[in-house]
Amino acid sequence: MTTSAGPAGTEGLPAALLLLGRDSDLSSERGVECPGELPSPSDPDLVERARAARAALGERAFVLGHHYQRDEVIAFADVAGDSFKLAQEAAARPEAEYVVFCGVHFMAESADVLTADTQQVVIPDLAAGCSMADMATLEQVEDAWEVLVEAGVAEDVVPVSYMNSSAAIKAFTGRHGGTICTSSNARSALDWAFGSRPAGSAKVLFLPDQHLGRNTAVLELGLSLDDCVVFDPHRPGGGLTGRQLRDARMILWRGHCSVHGRFTAANVADVRSRIPDVNVLVHPECRHEVVTAADLVGSTEFIISALDAAAPGSAWAIGTELNLVRRLATRHPDKRIVYLDRTVCFCSTMNRIDLPHLVWSLEQLVAGRVVNRITVRPDVAGWARAALDRMLALPKTR
Repeated sequence: MTTSAGPAGTEGLPAALLLLGRDSDLSSERGVECPGELPSPSDPDLVERARAARAALGERAFVLGHHYQRDEVIAFADVAGDSFKLAQEAAARPEAEYVVFCGVHFMAESADVLTADTQQVVIPDLAAGCSMADMATLEQVEDAWEVLVEAGVAEDVVPVSYMNSSAAIKAFTGRHGGTICTSSNARSALDWAFGSRPAGSAKVLFLPDQHLGRNTAVLELGLSLDDCVVFDPHRPGGGLTGRQLRDARMILWRGHCSVHGRFTAANVADVRSRIPDVNVLVHPECRHEVVTAADLVGSTEFIISALDAAAPGSAWAIGTELNLVRRLATRHPDKRIVYLDRTVCFCSTMNRIDLPHLVWSLEQLVAGRVVNRITVRPDVAGWARAALDRMLALPKTR
């Protein structure tokens, strides 16, 4: 569990209460209602205010921007990258007093786990959560583990949790001897997990994105779809029998990305019919039928490097978040780069980080007020760090 420093009366609330926004009390949605005045998005001086605040903070602040952020936010990031690259970058800047994380909540948590105790991690809008991470709560996962114990398989199960998970889930993973993975090293993580038990006995509980787990297991490790089962936390026993759990190699949590999960095989067929010789490149969080219909599958960093290396004049349909696709299209005017789906879709929670929230958070720091600080409890951080360290020890793939 994490807590965040904010307005009076809100300290110590669980992060889930801040992100779901189910309470009518605005104090339960800190970051939606900022203490102090949030600049208007139409303020013509916003860019200059951001520059001034950034200059005033100097090296005391280190600003991180996820690839899915708006261009107006990325413009003020010291480093842009995917979630783990940014957490690593934060850890490599011990001289920075403040780490301003322009991403979503789980990313800021990971940065707090990996940075020094003297550093303070701030997120401009606490309501910037992640629907995928919220699909696996600690209570649900602990209940699922009890199901595995009752089925007699828990001792063979190694949890592998995607970076897109809460600090509490990362800590659960660490306590049970598992590792964290990213979309770029999921194969290495699964190889490690299956090799950590006697030959043929290991099973993996993959949290919380079923699609990344399935696609990696089937397309990269050679497992079959029959080796995979989906554990539904909303059904008794996960909706699975003891026999199914004993026969499975991959126990996939029923979670998904709301952006990548929207792409369909019909989108792939449609873009091929409209654009001759188009290359379809998708993220491994997409559904299995989408990645099997695509030409290339890879992480956010892989997508960027593939487009950088692509031949001038080539055509590409990209199945990932729209802000990144637009940025790549602008960066490569010599290539035709389109969004895979005709109906465009931003990551709505990532887009809660906008220029007004960034300006507000930076100006608050200039004034000596630390707002929206993300703090992971020491006991949670310790086990989460253990799981992250296991990932850092994995061999690099791509």
